[in-house]
Amino acid sequence: MRAPSVLCYGAGVDSTAMLVELVAIGQPPDLVLTADTGAEKPETYAYLAMMREWMAARGIRHEVVRYVTKRFKHWPPYEDLAGSLLTNGCLPSISFGRHSCSAKYKAAPQEAFVKAWAPAQAAWAAGQKVVRFIGYDASTRDGQRYAHAAGIDDPLFDNQYPLRVWGWDRAACEARIVAEGLPVPAKSSCVFCLAMKPDELRQVPAHWLRIIVLIEARAAPRLRTVEGLWRRGTKTRPGRMTDFIREEGLLPAAEVDRIIAAAPTDLIRFQERAAALPIETRPTLESWLDRFHAQHMTEAA
Repeated sequence: MRAPSVLCYGAGVDSTAMLVELVAIGQPPDLVLTADTGAEKPETYAYLAMMREWMAARGIRHEVVRYVTKRFKHWPPYEDLAGSLLTNGCLPSISFGRHSCSAKYKAAPQEAFVKAWAPAQAAWAAGQKVVRFIGYDASTRDGQRYAHAAGIDDPLFDNQYPLRVWGWDRAACEARIVAEGLPVPAKSSCVFCLAMKPDELRQVPAHWLRIIVLIEARAAPRLRTVEGLWRRGTKTRPGRMTDFIREEGLLPAAEVDRIIAAAPTDLIRFQERAAALPIETRPTLESWLDRFHAQHMTEAA
């Protein structure tokens, strides 16, 4: 029995080139998984929608998975990474030099889906491993990540890195995508990720800019070692995305001030009221966010 294969697809350059070439050489994955944090850039969601059509036309199964929080303790239910940050008054782990947000919101839901996937279960029952295609390219940067991953003996997965076998760096990956007649995707990341560049933040929609200001304001009382989502200031940008948003006029300064002055306290009070209710009747964080955005849209008008 041939071992089933799964491709981890982040809608970025490397994973797109890998998918395109695997299909071209007659080795399409049996399953393609995309983990959605709920906070990807709008252009990433648009590219993913296009690629879903591309995969469907070639008979490739594609599933979007999300990490689902099941235990809310004393807090209102939330749906995604941004909700977790706002509820707990913290920044993503990458702002502190760690990567647990990626492990929790990307790797974990993909692995959970595969473990419930019938072909994977059959393979494991037969003593096989599931082939997992991972898009580390032949660049020096990805070489460091590959060196770490390759040293791990995974009992369930045969992790394979086709781009490294082919010797493809990022430029080669971009060329392969163009040769397929597809546009080259933008770098994928959460809109509030440390990896966001200033030019990328300039393109973020206003509702996400408000969330960024709120995330930093909500977390501010607990910050000791970092300034904000960008960790610390450099020659090209401040440590706080809020300061950049204000300096660039991406949101009106008065709106930024209102969010910082009132929204964190209002959110905490909402959480306290919700905590007093049985879990099945608690209002969700999304209901508060709907009011938050509606208020600021009204004030802006």
